[in-house]
Amino acid sequence: MNNSLTTKRALVTGASGYIGSNLVRHLLGLGWDVHIITRTDSNLKILDSEVDAITVHQHDGTSRDMVEILSKAKPEIIFHLASLFLAQHRTEEIEALISSNLLFSTQLVEAMTVTGAKYLVNTGTSWQHYNNEDYRPVNLYAATKQAFEDILAYYVDAHDLTATTLYLFDTYGPGDNRAKLIPLLWNAAVTQKSLSMSPGEQMIDLVHANDVVDAFVAAANCVQSQVSKHTRYSVSSGAPMKLREIIKSFDNASGLSVPVVFGVRPYRPREVMCPQVNYPPVPGWKPKISFHSGIRDYNIREPRDF
Repeated sequence: MNNSLTTKRALVTGASGYIGSNLVRHLLGLGWDVHIITRTDSNLKILDSEVDAITVHQHDGTSRDMVEILSKAKPEIIFHLASLFLAQHRTEEIEALISSNLLFSTQLVEAMTVTGAKYLVNTGTSWQHYNNEDYRPVNLYAATKQAFEDILAYYVDAHDLTATTLYLFDTYGPGDNRAKLIPLLWNAAVTQKSLSMSPGEQMIDLVHANDVVDAFVAAANCVQSQVSKHTRYSVSSGAPMKLREIIKSFDNASGLSVPVVFGVRPYRPREVMCPQVNYPPVPGWKPKISFHSGIRDYNIREPRDF
């Protein structure tokens, strides 16, 4: 990997999440000075072994405090991964979605302009591109991600700020405790409790967490020299599979058998049947970990509660 970024002080949002925590560990391994932003309700258990090596800034929710945090951290680059993901929202969850995905994000880039921070690696989602359209949100979560990009357009145009947005697909990897597909498959395989599924014809693009983290670092190494003030890249495996194929491959790689019952659950509203994003990969990056290798190294043998 080309670690060409000359300065290595980073601020990471979303560090208490799965991908964010993996990014923090990777940056520490590269010798970076890592700062993170937490909220009053953040749980840093996932970073227990790294917490003494990082600088933690707790955000009180105000724009003024965000400015104070960036003034103290003085980051050369900011990795913005914090967001609230809801596949299907409830009416009472709208405030939380707006606060997390719009208010917090806007406070962050406002503080960048006030403090002189210039480089941002932002996180988008392939779900902003339903049916591979330039913009068609799958759900309200995806709409809030696009809404922040529209706000970001003002900041990169009116202020000396350069941004890169990485569009993520589905992710997985060791230590993943999220109630997502691969942990659910492991749990069903270990417990032999039947797992109810949709008909299973939807394509899913799974990218290993290590590859995703490499994409973020590669984007950081490009952002200082990019020509466009806001560049967009896709972080794809390049080999999406049908859900049915994923489960067969999982069985082969793990040596276990998942007791799946297909067709019990309906497809969710606006199910993404073929995920695509019409942006190139990050220059110098490509996924290295095959699905078979990623599952073989996952090695979860204890049941979990989701």
